[in-house]
Amino acid sequence: MTRTLVLLVLLVAAAFGQQLPTDFENPVKKALASGGVVIGATVQAANLDTASILANSGFDFLWVEGEHSPITLETTRNIILLTQGRKAVPFTRVPVNELWTAKRMLDIGSLGVIFPFTDTPELARQAVAACRYPPGGLRGSGALLAQLRWPHVDDYYDFADENVLVVAVVEDASAVTHIEEIAATPGLDVLFIGTSDLSFSLGLRGKQQHPKLDAAIAKIVDAARRQGKPVGRPAGSAADIQRFMKQGFLFFQTATDLELMSAGAAQLLEPVKGPRGPAGSGGL
Repeated sequence: MTRTLVLLVLLVAAAFGQQLPTDFENPVKKALASGGVVIGATVQAANLDTASILANSGFDFLWVEGEHSPITLETTRNIILLTQGRKAVPFTRVPVNELWTAKRMLDIGSLGVIFPFTDTPELARQAVAACRYPPGGLRGSGALLAQLRWPHVDDYYDFADENVLVVAVVEDASAVTHIEEIAATPGLDVLFIGTSDLSFSLGLRGKQQHPKLDAAIAKIVDAARRQGKPVGRPAGSAADIQRFMKQGFLFFQTATDLELMSAGAAQLLEPVKGPRGPAGSGGL
């Protein structure tokens, strides 16, 4: 049965005209190591069609949202499988920084885990340990489903230790006080600033234009720079990405599938609102 499934994955990849390289490297991790910028789309809807479109639209990675969405583990697995043969690699945000939440995502083939509210050095170390096999970490060895997603690599365990991206989300004021130690965590690949939750934690109710938030962000960026860690943040537009790049950001979470759909609808309808006359009476 296992050989049949592996053959099926290989045939699907061949159908997309993709040759599976045996020396595959996580392109996001590789780009960040050389100072490159990476941009990801957020998958929030439990819909394989929209995820498939995003996976081949030019984004570097898919941020599959497991904290603020109804996406189930099974749907996440299917999204990860459909990235085979497409540009974007699959990363998943877990609902809480725990060993078991990361294990479930990694064992279905995620190539990166995004850990929310990583507020202490201990949690930062736990995030890394969850994504590495012993002796370097605490990840369990049940990786059959992950191997089916990455069937072309010679040794999945070595491949995973080298290529899984570990992202710590800094989004609480308490984390800012420990940011030097968090940033210094060995094996931590990206410090991501959750600017909205950080704003709430600072008593600003989500406001993004405030000196207090700017100061906290600057402190995180400075700590990341001193430790040689790439830093990321949300970005809602191309203009935002360009502006934040000048501030030293390299890793960007952009709009959700639902936001992109809404923006596309507005772009289509806005120019013809006048000629169409008043809108009809929609249902309540």
